[in-house]
Amino acid sequence: MLDNLFKLKENKTDVKTEIIAGITTFMTMAYIIFVNPAILSKTGMDFKAVMMATVLSAGLTTILMGFLVNYPFALAPGMGLNAYFTYTVVMQMGYPWQTALGAVFISGLIFLLLTFIKVRQVIVYSIPENLKIATAGGIGLFITLIGMQEAKIIVDNPATLVSLGNITTPDAFLSLVGVILIGALMARQIKGAILIGMLIMWLIGILSGLSNFKGIIGTPPDITPVLMHLDIKGALNIGIFGIIFAFLFVDLFDTTGTLVGVAKQGGFIKENNEFPNVNKALTVDAIGTVGGSVLGTSTVTTYIESASGIAAGGRTGLTAVVTGTLFLLSMFISPLAESIPVFATAPALIIVGALMLKSVVQINWNDFTESLPAFVVIVSMPFTYSIATGISLGFIFYPIIKLLSGRYRDVSTPVWILALLFILRFLYLNN
Repeated sequence: MLDNLFKLKENKTDVKTEIIAGITTFMTMAYIIFVNPAILSKTGMDFKAVMMATVLSAGLTTILMGFLVNYPFALAPGMGLNAYFTYTVVMQMGYPWQTALGAVFISGLIFLLLTFIKVRQVIVYSIPENLKIATAGGIGLFITLIGMQEAKIIVDNPATLVSLGNITTPDAFLSLVGVILIGALMARQIKGAILIGMLIMWLIGILSGLSNFKGIIGTPPDITPVLMHLDIKGALNIGIFGIIFAFLFVDLFDTTGTLVGVAKQGGFIKENNEFPNVNKALTVDAIGTVGGSVLGTSTVTTYIESASGIAAGGRTGLTAVVTGTLFLLSMFISPLAESIPVFATAPALIIVGALMLKSVVQINWNDFTESLPAFVVIVSMPFTYSIATGISLGFIFYPIIKLLSGRYRDVSTPVWILALLFILRFLYLNN
């Protein structure tokens, strides 16, 4: 039944591999269960209610992605977007969190409209091949930076922006041990190496007393303090349109970049630039944003951590269904998920970054009109801490360099339009 439903044989995978991949993706994403409510609760939202909204939105949307699209992509409230929701819209601009949820809801409806009229699909297909490859590599570096940052291997420095942290601290040292361990397992071609490595590091943490085992079963939190509390009328006031535009713009290109990068990593984008079922994938993403705002959380988007499950062998929607189911179950086992230490998850992110970066060898480095924009994408994502910014700069560089080199015919009309929109985006953000 599972083979017929998810086409396992056709995708050269099996149930065991897909389950391991789904668990791996969940474990690398489980932090969002606690990080998202920690951020949003600063607006006055109830922490436990937001945790429940996070679990439900991630679980239901990811399962929908698995059944409807048959891709191993997981979704959850997006990092960065939740920070914008909290620190900019509510704390800086002074809007109530209910109004901010209304803005998220409206942006989700606009996403659905853009998907139905196939504007988002045009954007996906219009990305030049070398920029798609670069997107995967850039996301790889971005994931690596997140992992090293969480482990305190890399820390901020007023003089040099970043520098090496104190690697003798438990988190940093054990994270480096985890990277070596997972790397050795992968070199031996052991299936589920990333998950096995994470579990070993988790066990080391418990035995050494560095991880707190907080139990297994807990009562599901009450979601009613945030459920359906969105203020759509307030969001429609003219003063909020700029905020709706920001939610729309950032998520549009974060999602596009993540989908393309992860799809490229998993081999879902064909040689003829065809991305099967991209319309359904984008639709599910938009539904997640709408549904998430109703449940009581910020914008739901496709997660770059999906790459960890793909690296573990996930190739079908069964991986997503497993991940989504674990999210739903985590409402009962939240104490267990909370006990996963950073030195168990950070190594997985670093290893996934290395796996995604290998795609850059496919870039045409001999053609500078192709390689320079690709390079800009790769370095901009980690250095600006933004997938959307990396894509934006790449789209601006690409047509301008083609034009100045006399090869403007290589640039399609959608790319010119997007380049102009990205320039306007930077002007808007700066003002």
